[in-house]
Formats: sequence, structure tokens, C-alpha cells
Amino acid sequence: MKKLLVVVGPTASGKTSLSIELAKKYNGEIVSADSMQIYRGMKIATAKPDENEMSGIKHYLIDFLDPDQSYSVGKYVEDAKSAVEKILSKNKIPILCGGTGLYIDSFLNGIDFVDDSSDIELRNELYKLADEKGIDYLLKKLLEIDPYSYMRLYEQRNLKRIVRAIEFYKKTGVTISEQIENSRNNEFEYDYLCFGLKASDRQYLYNRINKRVDIMVENGLVQEAQDVLQSDLSETSSKAIGYKQLIPYFNNEASLEECIERIKTETRRYAKRQLTWFKRNKNINWINIDEIKTTEEQLNFISEIIDNRGFFNG
Repeated sequence: MKKLLVVVGPTASGKTSLSIELAKKYNGEIVSADSMQIYRGMKIATAKPDENEMSGIKHYLIDFLDPDQSYSVGKYVEDAKSAVEKILSKNKIPILCGGTGLYIDSFLNGIDFVDDSSDIELRNELYKLADEKGIDYLLKKLLEIDPYSYMRLYEQRNLKRIVRAIEFYKKTGVTISEQIENSRNNEFEYDYLCFGLKASDRQYLYNRINKRVDIMVENGLVQEAQDVLQSDLSETSSKAIGYKQLIPYFNNEASLEECIERIKTETRRYAKRQLTWFKRNKNINWINIDEIKTTEEQLNFISEIIDNRGFFNG
């Protein structure tokens, strides 16, 4: 079978640097699985790797979509497979890397996502509820019927997708998450090893998150947020953590320090949701980054597993 390596984990866990070192060691190229890094014009807030960080390693599905364009999990599976096949055609190893659990699970399980249900009247009612009671009201409703979709959509706060998830359940009687689960293709054509980054002491990860936010601010996050929020990109990109929390500062409703703290808080919450999602996957080989701290040590840990299993010899 075709070989594939996968690196997952919460934000600020070190996935990017580890995947790049894996690519160097195993002659690989990287396929991103990040629902925000796909958009152009959003660099600092999404921790998008720059050319220097990429170290000459080819990356796919980063910085290729305008923020006003819609994008579905089905389209991601299609694009990711195309990228993986292109990498394999070069006799290189594809490395799927990211923190968007739905993207990763959908690809690894060969999801055949067909959505032929719609109810325009119900959809309009849900949009009206959002206007009257706010997006958080719909999110609460979604949490009650489909917790996994809630975790996926909470950070994005994409009203269209939230409405669609509720509509799908009301129309079909099953959740979108269940529909995806039932659409898994058992004839998955890739053999993969999946590695996950986490911390045995959650505070260790939270400290990394706090430090990374401080670095983002030093690197120009505030100016980037102001530029993005004033541009045509604002409708989509303002949903990204790091932008929307700064709006009160730009409106003179809160201090910069208060808004930065909000960014840290929301990022920590997002990391917790990511971990909750990934812990469902029993095939992940976990690496505690507070015990195996350096990228070199993590790479050695992974290499030992790869060698012991004869992964590339089969």
C-alpha cells in the first residue's frame, strides 16, 4: 500500500517544525490540514509557515484560497488526495500535518460525503434566529444535537456552516458527524502512521500558547488584524482567533492588554477542543512534548517506531 505519515495535535504543540524535519529525513512533502491556513492574507494569526520555516520543503493546501470563497470537508478530501498522489508520483513521502480534526479524519477514513438534503424554509428560519438571538444561540443548539460539529465550528463561527449543520439534522434525523461516520470507505488505499503531540501537564502547553501569542504580537499581529479587518477579507478572516478578539481594542472598548489576554484564553480553549477531538483516534502514537521536548528528540522517537515496525519496508 501507499505510505503516508501524519502529524496531529493542538495549536502551539510544534507540529510544523516536526513535520518539516520528518520531510527532510524521509524525503517527504507536506500536505496541510488546517482550516484557516488555506486562506490568503492571514499569516501571523494562523501561524502560517513562511519560506524560511519551510526550509525548502514543498507545502500543499496553504495560502491558496480567497477568504470569501466557500470550502467544504468534501473538497478538502478531494484536494488532499490530489496532493498526496502528486507527492507519491515523485517517489516522495506525503506528510499530512495539521490541527483540523475533521479534515484529517475525513481524509484518513476515505469519507464519501454526499449532501443532498436541503430545506430552504428551515434555513431561513435559522438565519432569522441568528439575527434575533445571535450566533451563540445557534451554537448552543448545535452543541445539544451534534457536539463534534460544535467543536469544529465554534472557533470559526461560520454562520453558514452552523445553520447547515442544524438544518441537516432537522431534515434527516442524523447529524452531519454521524453521516460522515457512516460514509467511511473501508477500502482506504493508504498505509499510514499517525503521531500526535500533547502534554502530560496541560499547563505546559498553555504556557507555550501564551508565549506564542506574545511573539505574534511582537511580529505585528495587531497591524495585521487591523489591515485584515478593514479589507475585503474581513467577513471570513475576522473569525480567526487573533483577529476578532482585537476588535474591542480598535473600537476603543478595551485595552490592548485585555484583548491579548482574550486571544490567549480563546487559543487555550481551542487547543482543549482539538485534544478532545484527537483523543477519539486510537491509532495515534502520542508524544508528550513536556517529556520529549526538542524536535530532534521527537524525530528520534518517531524514527524508532517507524524502524521497529518496518513501515517503509512493507
